[in-house]
Amino acid sequence: MRSHTPKVLHRIAGLSMLGHVLDGVSGAGADKVVVVVGPDRPDVSNEAIRLRPDAEIIVQTERLGTAHACLTARDQLGEGFDDVLVVFADTPLVQASTYQALRAKISEGASVAALGFDAADPAGYGRLLLEGDTLKAIREHKDASDAERRVTLCNAGLMAFDGKQALAILQSVSNQNAQKEFYLTDCIALAAERGLKVTYALADQQEVMGVNDRLQLSQAEQLMQHRLRTRAMLAGATMIDPASVTLSHDTVLGRDVLIEPHCVFDVGVKLSDGVTIKAFSHLEGAKIGTDSVVGPYARLRPGSDLASHVRIGNFVELKNAKLAEGVKVNHLTYLGDTTVGSQSNIGAGTITCNYDGFAKHRTTIGAHAFIGSNSALIAPVTIGEGAYVATGSVITEDVPADALALARGRQVNKTGGAAGLRQRLSRKK
Repeated sequence: MRSHTPKVLHRIAGLSMLGHVLDGVSGAGADKVVVVVGPDRPDVSNEAIRLRPDAEIIVQTERLGTAHACLTARDQLGEGFDDVLVVFADTPLVQASTYQALRAKISEGASVAALGFDAADPAGYGRLLLEGDTLKAIREHKDASDAERRVTLCNAGLMAFDGKQALAILQSVSNQNAQKEFYLTDCIALAAERGLKVTYALADQQEVMGVNDRLQLSQAEQLMQHRLRTRAMLAGATMIDPASVTLSHDTVLGRDVLIEPHCVFDVGVKLSDGVTIKAFSHLEGAKIGTDSVVGPYARLRPGSDLASHVRIGNFVELKNAKLAEGVKVNHLTYLGDTTVGSQSNIGAGTITCNYDGFAKHRTTIGAHAFIGSNSALIAPVTIGEGAYVATGSVITEDVPADALALARGRQVNKTGGAAGLRQRLSRKK
């Protein structure tokens, strides 16, 4: 990846590749998860625990192959589970249903089941070699005969074992090869030689793609985005130009949501029914109530919580702001660490000045208040219900309910002053 970040912590749709795999196996019903990591990788271990607190972490101190990686968890393998899935954190697009299909092969009596795919171009992939419906071996491309190379059924790498036989099969793998490594793929032939039932499950080639560089990461992102958009539209959301919309893995879109082009949904966004997100808006950690409208060119940062029928217009930024029903913030405004009561109107150019260089402070605006354009509210400050803040005011003290607050310099007009000013300036020039 040419990165300081471990490969499996690179993100797709806002979630690490490791996270996608943990989600998938959890969705497939995994009772226990063991994550095998390399040495000196506490960042990978921490991510696994953050996402799946009950995960057990095993460190593979020597890199001696995929079967060896599995055997670092020999104590857990010896617990005798119904089935064991061996999966890879750099194969992030595999869905829970595919993991379940592998598990089903074990419940149907197989001792080992490999995951395969039918490749349009099988060059470079290991081949699944069959006799009837029985999987006899996995042959690497470089070792395959001409006839075997014509096989298009290829190895995806993932595998399932009968939990009561997994440890014995893995322990029988040897390292008698040029690389002196213990290969997971050898389990197929070893199990077949023992007369055990060995089979395979099929997946789509795109679903089992591995990610090893930035190009493949971008391709996986595109595939994930297509999956997320499709799911959202089939559930009742409208996207005018789906390819221009970026979703997060956890984006929640209600029915009759309308999303205009070039919108980005970062982690933690939830839209209720009937919400409209206009073009070029960016949302993160935001909750938006029924029939609200956001944008165009709006930015909602974490902690933005909008009730129903709220209107957020162009070039408005919210951060940690709670807006009650019917609030209007139509243009060119920043509300940070702010609470706004129902039916209030925030004029263009309003700023809540929430940071003093050392700490954040909150602004509270009551219901039915009116904040005139180009006002600065210096937090901490409270604007009472029904209060009116005059345009251009700098508010440093609380405003009582139904009060009119004016906090601006008095205007002075000097007759003929402009002409005199031009004369003075022209002489200097």
